[in-house]
Order: sequence, then C-alpha cells, then structure tokens
Amino acid sequence: MKKRFATAALLILSAITAFAADVTGKWTGQMSTPNGDFNLEFTFRQDGSALTGSVAGPQGDPMAISDGKVDGDKVSFTVNAHDGEFVIHHEGTVSGDTMTLKSKSEQGDFPGAEITLTKAK
Repeated sequence: MKKRFATAALLILSAITAFAADVTGKWTGQMSTPNGDFNLEFTFRQDGSALTGSVAGPQGDPMAISDGKVDGDKVSFTVNAHDGEFVIHHEGTVSGDTMTLKSKSEQGDFPGAEITLTKAK
C-alpha cells in the first residue's frame, strides 16, 4: 500500500512539473510609454521555482531582476533601476513562447504598462 501511494505521489509531482513553464533564455519585446516605444531584452535563468536574470533596454547596462519566481504558468519579479531609486514590479503569464507581463512602479509618475515578450529561438 505504501509503495502504491509513493508511486502515485511521484506521478502527480511529475505531472505538475511537466506543466510548469520553462522561461530560461532570452525574451524580447517592446514597451510603449508616453515618450515613445522602446525595445527590451530579458535574460532569464530558472532553477525550479526560482527566477533570476536581467533586463536590458535603451538605458544601457543590463539591470538585475530580484525576487523572481515561477509558479506553473505565472511569473513575477522586481527590477531596481537607477541604483534602486526606481522599483518596477512585474507579474505575468507564460504560454509557449509568449510571455505577457504587467508592470507597476512604486513611483506614481511612472504609469503601469503591459509588455508582450517572445522567446528567442
């Protein structure tokens, strides 16, 4: 009986893992702002549910992401821009090679945005 339970539990865990998004790699997209559109390139590294990486845009050097996690098809992470004076929170979903993010800043003068990213091949 214990052996059957252990086998069933292992199969369930395997199925859950199979449905989890794998976001490791480069993702590109465009963000629209009142000052115009600009290109973004995210580089993600996923280790289980932990997510790390960086984002590069027109500002120059890539900025590290923090507090990143993946839960099924859901992703979330934070970007601290300009030495932490500008904090942007991202939450989104992954469907195949497409990731849709909603961003929100702690600063009131930066409106939230929606970004659609495509995984680079």
